Formats: sequence, C-alpha cells, structure tokens
Amino acid sequence: MEQQVLELLAATLEPAPETRTNAERHLEQLYTNDAFPISLISIASHNSIDLSLRQAALLVLKTFVLRTWSPSLDEFQGVVTTTDATKEQVRQSLLALATSGDQERKVISASSYVVSKIASADFPESWPSLLPTLLQLIPQSHETQLHGVLVVLGNLVEDGFDEEQFGKSAVELVKCIYDIATDEGKRLTSRALAVSIFRACFDTMELMYQTEKASVKQFMQEASDAWTPFFINVLKVPLPQIPSEEQDDESGLGSWRGIIALKTQVVKALDKIHRLFPHLLSQHTLALFSTVWESLQAHVGPYVSLYVTDNQQGRLEDADRLPYTLDFLIIEELDYIQTLLGSVTVKRELDAQLAPEKVPNGALEGTWIGQIMAILVGYSQITQEDEGLWDFDVNVFLSEETSETANYSPRNACTCLVQKLSKWPVLESLLGYTKTISGGGSANARTKEAALFVLKQILDELDSCSAEVNPNLARAYLEYIGLAMHDDDEFLRARGYILAARLTTISSAGLLDIVPEYAQQTLNIVDQDGSDVVKVSCIRSLQEYLKTLPSSRAREFQVQTVAAISNFLSAQDLSELKESEDLLDTLVETLRDAIMADPSLCLEHPALDVLFTMASYGASSFQTTMLVNEAFESITSSMAAKGPDAYAQLCAKVLPTLTGALDVGDMTSENALSDMAVSLLSSLAEHGPQPLPSNFVATVMPKLYRLLFSSNEFSLNQSATVTIRHLLSRDAEQVFSWQDPATGKGGLEIVLLIIDRLLGPDVDDASAAEVGGLAVELVERAGADRLGPYLMQLLRIVAVRLSTAEHASFIQNLVLVFARLALTNAKEVLDFLDQVHVEGGAGGTGLEVVLRKWLENSVHFSGYDAIRQNVIALTNIYKLHDERLANIQVQGDLMVDNSTRIKTRSQAKRTPDRYSIIPVPLKLTKVLISELSNPLSPSTPGLMQNQLNGDSDDEDGEWEDEPAIVDLGNPTTTAELMAYADESKWNMHQLDDDTQSYLVDFFKQASTEPDFQNLYQGLTDEEREKLHQMDKSATQ
Repeated sequence: MEQQVLELLAATLEPAPETRTNAERHLEQLYTNDAFPISLISIASHNSIDLSLRQAALLVLKTFVLRTWSPSLDEFQGVVTTTDATKEQVRQSLLALATSGDQERKVISASSYVVSKIASADFPESWPSLLPTLLQLIPQSHETQLHGVLVVLGNLVEDGFDEEQFGKSAVELVKCIYDIATDEGKRLTSRALAVSIFRACFDTMELMYQTEKASVKQFMQEASDAWTPFFINVLKVPLPQIPSEEQDDESGLGSWRGIIALKTQVVKALDKIHRLFPHLLSQHTLALFSTVWESLQAHVGPYVSLYVTDNQQGRLEDADRLPYTLDFLIIEELDYIQTLLGSVTVKRELDAQLAPEKVPNGALEGTWIGQIMAILVGYSQITQEDEGLWDFDVNVFLSEETSETANYSPRNACTCLVQKLSKWPVLESLLGYTKTISGGGSANARTKEAALFVLKQILDELDSCSAEVNPNLARAYLEYIGLAMHDDDEFLRARGYILAARLTTISSAGLLDIVPEYAQQTLNIVDQDGSDVVKVSCIRSLQEYLKTLPSSRAREFQVQTVAAISNFLSAQDLSELKESEDLLDTLVETLRDAIMADPSLCLEHPALDVLFTMASYGASSFQTTMLVNEAFESITSSMAAKGPDAYAQLCAKVLPTLTGALDVGDMTSENALSDMAVSLLSSLAEHGPQPLPSNFVATVMPKLYRLLFSSNEFSLNQSATVTIRHLLSRDAEQVFSWQDPATGKGGLEIVLLIIDRLLGPDVDDASAAEVGGLAVELVERAGADRLGPYLMQLLRIVAVRLSTAEHASFIQNLVLVFARLALTNAKEVLDFLDQVHVEGGAGGTGLEVVLRKWLENSVHFSGYDAIRQNVIALTNIYKLHDERLANIQVQGDLMVDNSTRIKTRSQAKRTPDRYSIIPVPLKLTKVLISELSNPLSPSTPGLMQNQLNGDSDDEDGEWEDEPAIVDLGNPTTTAELMAYADESKWNMHQLDDDTQSYLVDFFKQASTEPDFQNLYQGLTDEEREKLHQMDKSATQ
C-alpha cells in the first residue's frame, strides 16, 4: 500500500493535467482502505523521502480528514470511512510526527494542522489524552521537539478548543506557556510561539466571559499581572546589530530574527489585551506607552538603514506564520501606540507636558510632539522597494496614494496614527521639523517627501473634522511646498503638487486667491514633466482645484483638463490600461469633475470621446464603470434639462458609439464592454424627455433584443431589462409602434417574448432580477385592452416563476407585479391566482404559492416606493377578509433555541432553524406590525450600545469612548456579525412618514373589527406591545 500511495503522490506532482487528475482520483478511491491514512503518515515521517512528497502526503491526509473523519467538520462529505481502531492509530502516529522534532518545519506545520482538525472533532471525548500529553511533553522536550509541540498546541487553542474544554485546562496551559516564554534558555522563536499561544487564549476567554464573568475576570487579571512585567522587559531589550548577509548562525541572523519575532508577538498580545479587556493593563498604561515610544525611537535608524537606504526584503514570516522582519514589528508598535493614545491617563500626561509653563516660548522641537513628528517622518519615508515598484508601474503608486492597497506598511500605519494626534499642535510641530530638514540637498529628498506626506495626512484629518488651518502656518508651509514642486527628485516633486492642491483649497487656510495660479501650473506640468508619477499626481490634484474654483473659472479649466487627459492617454500603451485600474479611476474621476463644471459643454470638445475610450478599457472594473456612469448621467440629465433639441444632439453624438460598442462586445464576446454600453444606454433612456427623439427605439431595441436572447451574463441581462423598462416609461407608444425589421414582430410582442424568456427555467434568478419591473411597466403602459389574453398568460408565468425564485431581490421584483395590481384590484388578483395551478414540490394554487413567497419575504423588501406599495397592497388584501386565506398555512415565527451558546456552522447544519406554521391572515397582520416603527426607537439605544454603556469593565473610566476597531479575526466578533446579518437595520428596509401614518390609521380601524380580536391572540408579546405603544403615541 505504501509504495502504491507513494507512486500516486509523485503523479500528483507531474505537470501533465491528465496524469495529476488520474492520480488524485485513484487516491480518493483508497479512502475506504484503513491502511491508506497510515501509509500517508508513514510517508510523511520518512526523512529519506523527498520533502515535496512528504508535504503532498500530508496535504492528501488533510483532505481525507476534512472529508471523511467526522460530521462535525464543515467540509465533511457524508460518509465516515475510517474505523475507530484506525482513527486511534492515526491520532497517535500523527501526534508523534508533529511533536517528533523533525527538522523540516513545513512537515511539522502541516501535520500539526491536521492534528488540530482531528482534535476539533474528537477532543476531548475521543481523544482525552491529547492536551495532557502536550502539556507533559513541553517541560521535557528538546528544542526541535518543543517547536512541534508548541505548533500543535497553538493550532489546538485556535481551532480545537471550545469554551468548556479550555476552561478546564486554562490555568495549567497558561502556566506552561508562561514558563516557556520567560525561559531565556529557550530559542527566541519558541518563546515567540508561546506568546502567540497566550494571545490566542484571549479569544476563547472572551467567549467564556459572556457566561462566567467573575471567574474569567479574576483569572485574566492574575495572568495579566504575571505576563505584563515580562512583556515590558522584552520590549526594553535593544535590537542586536543588524546582521550582514553572510551571517546565518544563531548569534547573527537567527538572533536578529528571533528577537524581532518575540517582540512582535509581545506587542500583538498587548494590543489584543487592550482591545478586548483594557482594564487589565490600566495600571501599566504609562509604562507601556513609554516603553513602546522609546522602542519606536530606537528602531527608526535600523528601519531607514534596512529599507530606505538599503533594499532589504520586508513582510516576511517563517513556516509557523511568525513575522520576523523589522517592518512588521514597526507596524505593530505604531498601531499599539494608537491604542494607547485612547487612554485618558496617557492623554492627561501628554497634555501636561505641553502646558505653557513647560514649553518656553512655544518651542515644540524638544517636546514629545516634536519627537513624534520625527518618528512619523522617519517611518513615512519611501522605501527602496516602493520606489522600484512605483518607477515600474505608476498604478502601484496611485493605489498607495489612494489607500486602495492591501499592502499595510509603516507608512500606512503612520497615516492612521496622525488621526489620533490631530487634537494637539501637530501643524506647528511639523513646521519646525520641516525647517530643520530643509537645509539638506538632494540626498535628503526622501525625508522632505515624508514630511510633506505627513502634512497631507494632517490636513486630511483636520479637514474631516472641520478644524481650521492657521493662515500664517499655511503660508509658511507653502514656501517648502513650492521648493518641492521644482525639486529634481520626481517623488518629492509629485508630493509638492499634491500638497499644493490640498493646502490651497482649504478655505480656512486663506489661500483661495492663488488657487487659479496653482491650478494652471499643475495643468501645465501634466504636459511638460517627464515623470508619469508627477503627471498622474497632477491629474489627481486637479480634482481638488476643479471643486474649489469659481464656476466660471472651472468652465475655462474644463477644456484644458480634457486636453491634458487626452494627451496623457495618447502617450500611454492603451493595451495596458485594462490592468491599471487605479490609473483609470484617477483619470475618469478627474474627467468627471471637469465635466461637472458644465456638462452641457461636452458636445463642444472631445470629453465624451475621452470618457468612452477609458470606459472601453475599464469596462471590467466595477469602480471604473461606476465612475463612468456617474459622469455620463450628469451629462445626460444636464442636456435633458436644456430641452428636447439639446438631448437629441446628445443622442446623435453618443448613440453610434454606444451601439457600436455593443456590436464589438458581441463579436469579441466581451460581456463587460456590452454591459458598460447597456448601462450608459439605460442612463440615457432614464433621463430622456417624453417622448424620446424619433428613431431612438429603432436604434436601440434590436441590440437589446439580441442581447437578451443570446447572453447569460446576469448583469448584462439586468441592465438590458432596465433599459427597456425606461423606454416604456419614457415613450411607450414609440416602443409599441416599432417593428423589428429582422423578424417582423411589433414592439409589444418583442417585449412579451423578452419577459417570457427571462421568466423561463433556463434563466437564473440573478439574470431575471429586473423582469418584474419590466412586466409591471408593460401592464401599466399597454393596459388590459391592448394586452388582451396576454395579460392573464403573463401573470400566470410570473406566479409559476415565483414558486422557484430564491434570491430576495428577484422575489421582491416578482411579488411587486401582483402588489401593484392589488393597489386597485385586490379581489381580482386573488380570484385570478386561485385559478392558477403551479406544478412541483412548492406548487399548489397560484394563490398559495404567491402569498407564501410574498409574506415570508416582505420584511426583506427595500426601497421606499416598493415598501409603500407592498404595505398598501397587503392592507387591501386584508380588508377583503377573504375566507380562502384562512385555509393557507405559511411560515410563522422563528422557534428560538434557549441556549446561550453561539451556534457554529456545523451545529447549524445539524439543527437548522425551525418556524411555526400559521394561517395567512395572522402572518399578514404580523408582517404589517413589523412595518410599524417602534415609537421608542429614537431614544432607545441598541442592545450592543446598552451593553457597552451599562456593562463596562473599565470601571475607572480609563478609556474614552471612541469608534471601536473591528477585529475580524476574533471569533466573538465574527459570531456577532453573523448573528446581526439578517437584522432589518442592515438592509435598506425603511418606511417613509406617510406610509407610517397610513399604517397607524389602518390598525386603528382594524382593531375595532371582531376578526382582528381573534388575530390579536396569536401575536407575540413584542407585537402586542408595539401596537400598544402605537396607540399610546397616537393619543398623546
């Protein structure tokens, strides 16, 4: 068996796809053989076997375990294929491998991961010895074995424990890893792993805290008191000398990486404690702040040497996911300083140090605010790596500049820290530091650029808070900005133009009079400068100017801006634009702002041509598409407001381009291009006059008809459907009088055919999401006389399709077809649906199918108009008191589980939600009550806010109320977000005041009827209270 498995594993690594696929299939066929997992572990355990094969064996074993080990695993595929005896052998053999001290860390990491997955299913019931074994191994393991034990233990704490299991072993576990972390005789990486495990414990302790507050609080306080002095001592340890590239021993490179790994884990642990349980560290807050502050000051020099002067690689982790490069440590320290700045104690101390009597003559250079400016500038310098990337691809520069990058660097962390400092005199302090560094030459360009970068972040923060900028300070900074704009260094030059636009356009800075001058300089540089980084910086800066310039001057700049963008585009390799999303977005945003100055002027210069060129290359980008649509919508609405003639001129200019794009998209199968063109056509039709220009429908409809019968792209189908709805809304007669030259069919028949296709079984919910709106528009515009027998056929198809619909938006769209009809003809709608028969498992009469879908999904409807129509339609149906409705049973209230435990995904699969079954009249009443606004809601804080305000552990008021930073890695946070995911407040389900008033009047009248008194008995206490509060508010 072992040799057979080894050969199959080798085949899975072959480059030929067919060979790999056959080998993977044969391996899956061995799942039922009890010798299979044992063979995999044996292969992974042999040092003589190639590492790639050992890793492949563990990868296959992981897949085997996830699919076949236990129903409690999320990826389980239905059949347990391993006997209990074999499972026990697998557990022991795999644990032995993970804790064997194997020199290959990738083997240890992979095997420990599989151990944790098995443990999550078997511990402690089927594997009670796991944790005691690990804790027993720790004190007696040699270094290499200890590493494996810690990796297994870490995975167990992160993934294998629940609260009960953790609670039984927490004291022993924390004591055990504390002994490792504080033992200076152990490897630094082993100590870092121990700290990482301690940090992971806090996630589980937070879950336990919900039910065992007193005991957990005591335990955490004792643990924190023991660990905090150790943490402070580690942070105070100076970094060793930076090792040379030749050093690769424990005293050199290993020591350097080890101490950084340990320090990083310590800061991450402290930050975790402060975020979850800030009261634990209150007495140490000042000491921690001082220690981290000194650490940041000490690390500036090594950081600059490694990453600014030299080009050392950063953002590196080892096989155990331990970061070991200095930039990671810097990021954690900067983020932790932000956390500590939320402490009242820290703020009070910092304020005291800036008291007038301690700052003679207002000189801030020697104060902490002056020191932190130096720190921020030091860590904000452009690294060699960034410089190389930005030189190679200006799109990367823009992604960093717009904070759209996933690369979180010390420079980005400094941006976040600035936000915490804006209440202090940061502008004054930075100005002093800027004067100091401005004496340097070109070699000092990085520091100057960093100082201006920090200034930009300060100005952004002050502007967001509506804080004023001292005009004297602004003019002082303008001197250094002017020098930067003419510097030889392209990045400093680019920063100068960015800062000029930001500073001069802040109204309180008193520089608005020079905005036209600086805007003109910026425009000129787009054509004159040889650096793309400078050019795109200037193009982006024009956005600030265009929004600030007087309207008359902005119109003058419109033509020049369009020309500048057009010239820049002509110099680019347009084939690369598709991959340069940030560059495209910047160009489109600037063009949009230029167009906004006066959209009606776009027919006089090539703005639309430039816009469509960029649209064609950015069609696959959601952001670019949105920006193009926004700009085009402004043009369309502006031209339509000028009258039919101006709108007709716009159509004459853009329709050939847009229909041509549809033809190109059809020939090249580029759905994104077609989707973009249809979206623009939709905007054009939506804002058009009534009636539309002649031949508008004849130009557009054949293209849309062809698309809807040939495309399965959901967004394209949605856009095309909406466009036809707009055509009916704006000029139904032109649609009905049009005849398709290819088929000879009239416009009405074409629209019916389109609706029939979209409601057919071959079109998914997403593609047909807008067909309900089209059907409603057709019925209202054509009327029953024109539709004739097609009306009943159309409604029957809608009812049948509704029976299989699953997406909420599609269900709403179809239900509103009947809701709109029920606004005036509720009884006729019910009579018709009662005659329709729907086949299938969810079938029955159309009345049963439609009402079930309608009432079970009403609470998820969105949009004021849709909700208003839905409410009125339901009340009209209620007022009929139709006896047929009482015989239809629908889903009622959720039957709540009284357990306080958070339900995991695997538990949810085993025990799905259950609902009561109630008759339609009661459900309809409950739905309408749910639409009532709670009279107490404006003054009653939410549940979470009550908990924050009334159940705070920060008894001494140490931490200010500030927006919390959501830790998505925290299981409690994840569980809370999942629990709130279906709350109505997270969607757009809101009612307007008129609808509320209508509902109140309805319930006042209904409450006097005998039928309502019977229904009242079936309401929940909360629903009755809501009616009571409504009645109470109405009588006040």
